[in-house]
Amino acid sequence: MGDVKVGVVGLGWAASGHLPAFAANPNCVVDALCSSKDLSADEIREMTGGHDATLYHDYDEFLGHPGLDVVDICTPHNIHAGQAIKAAEAGKHIMIEKPLAVEFDALLAMRDAIDQAGVLTTVYFELRFIPHFQLITSVLEMGLLGDVHFFEVDYYHGIGPWYAQFEWNVKKEIGGSALITAGCHALDTLLAFADREVDEVYAYSAKSSAEWAQPYEYDSTSTAIIKFADGAVGKCTSSVDCRQPYVLNIHLVGSEGTLWNDELWSTRMPGLRPDEWVKVPTAQAESGDVLDHPYPPQIDEFMECVLAGRESIINFAEAFKTHRVMFAIEKSLAEGRPVKVSEMAV
Repeated sequence: MGDVKVGVVGLGWAASGHLPAFAANPNCVVDALCSSKDLSADEIREMTGGHDATLYHDYDEFLGHPGLDVVDICTPHNIHAGQAIKAAEAGKHIMIEKPLAVEFDALLAMRDAIDQAGVLTTVYFELRFIPHFQLITSVLEMGLLGDVHFFEVDYYHGIGPWYAQFEWNVKKEIGGSALITAGCHALDTLLAFADREVDEVYAYSAKSSAEWAQPYEYDSTSTAIIKFADGAVGKCTSSVDCRQPYVLNIHLVGSEGTLWNDELWSTRMPGLRPDEWVKVPTAQAESGDVLDHPYPPQIDEFMECVLAGRESIINFAEAFKTHRVMFAIEKSLAEGRPVKVSEMAV
């Protein structure tokens, strides 16, 4: 049995991806669950890899579970902030599904509570753990693209009535926006590759005329133009009302080459034909299904962090940077003007 006792709150779609990864990790055990659902002992054992975890219906009682080390927050978006603050105040290490919050003030309150408590955190921007992300990081580190001046990462995933989360995802107070609810994965990826300060953003949005998309209380497609402090530019589209297979589009343009998803061209790779891309075998993000997302390596990394007392590579502070830009984009959409990231006072 693992040394780290984990409690999972919210047993929906996200948790269905987390729980098998916890069960496969030798350093932890899911010892507590918190849900509005009534579950049998057999159902609990099936979820936890054969462990007799305790089921709670009250979050405060759940936080008081004996020996609980880590809280894994898998609830709807608008609940994340309040639950994370309570977990931090209870001295629990925290794993938080994206987005961290649907309002900037709630994000700041989370930051203050986590800083004061000094607990360890990780935020589920799990696409940072896919092989494609690692490949692109290596391409940039080797300088194959030269000085990159354009960064484009786009999220296309039609989230309609065929998904269980649709019923609450369409509500602005819960889903937030196309960028907040899902496209933040693309924004986080873009900002991680750019690794530089954002100066200003300007965003536009629209909504599909399809009948199934009408329940959305917000424009379900948005595009943000990003200006970096060093003069580079970026573009991030978030579409949850598209009708197409899932796509995470990545396009980086530099002085010595270009990367376009799994294709590459570079002046620093001698012998390449000028009119032909090099296709690089890699595992890309090819599905919006949580069961296809790389939760195992992120959960493995965080369990090692808890045991060693060190920060995760995607801790709250790192994810905060992405969310600050995200809320600047939301401000631009709301006010119809360019917004300096510095306006999002911290």
